[in-house]
Amino acid sequence: MIALRRRPRLPAPPEHGAVALAAAALTVERAGRAVVDDVTLDVRHGEVLALVGPNGAGKSTLLAALCGDLRPAAGTIRVASEPLDAFTPRELALRRSMLPQKHTLSFPFTAGDVVRMGRVPWAGTPLEDDDDHAVATALRDADAVPFADRPFTALSGGEQARVALARVLAQRAATVLLDEPTAALDIRHQELVFGVARREAARGHAVVVVVHDLDLAAAYADRVALLAEGRLAACGPSADVLTADRLTEVYRHDIEVLPHPRTGRPLVLPRRGE
Repeated sequence: MIALRRRPRLPAPPEHGAVALAAAALTVERAGRAVVDDVTLDVRHGEVLALVGPNGAGKSTLLAALCGDLRPAAGTIRVASEPLDAFTPRELALRRSMLPQKHTLSFPFTAGDVVRMGRVPWAGTPLEDDDDHAVATALRDADAVPFADRPFTALSGGEQARVALARVLAQRAATVLLDEPTAALDIRHQELVFGVARREAARGHAVVVVVHDLDLAAAYADRVALLAEGRLAACGPSADVLTADRLTEVYRHDIEVLPHPRTGRPLVLPRRGE
């Protein structure tokens, strides 16, 4: 007997302020070592949450677990109040999108083709009719229109990063997970990425972004979660989390924090010799 494929459950419209994604007492192990250790954290619709911390703090591992790509050793993850494993992979793709650090392809798809891949989860649903508009809008928002017809493999690292971001935007999931989206980008496009993140939040989406630049986190995130050695050191508004004493301890480098002269948000500076 041939089993019938279950029709995917479509997501409900996001409710501003509702918990989109939550981890409780989450532990993730690699080679028998806890890389993420007893982390409890949530992100709500309508906010940008920045994950920051030194190299090896567990930021990308935590994001991969929240996405469902890594199975935790302990703890739970809930998506829209339901256990993550209650959803099929396609149903998850309708609810959350993930931008990984690396963007590799084995075939010479055009940049536009790559962005259109973000629409695959919606095939056969009423929102399939939005494909062309979603792709065009995502290419524009990521500033990738000029090379939409070029092979993805022929693009520079920064151009590939913008196309990968456009693919995530075209997916139009209500929870967006971004792993170091600004790593290969110049200042203009770093600001563009965080401007996109803020617009996604304004639309009622939840955005979680791993970022090393503490000034970007302070300038754009509603809340900052600081990880240290796999554990959550602090989480809250940037002014509460990004303090000189705490950052000096976590990063093991003398750091000073000054208020931005216009916005008052923290400016994080490594203390250097006179």
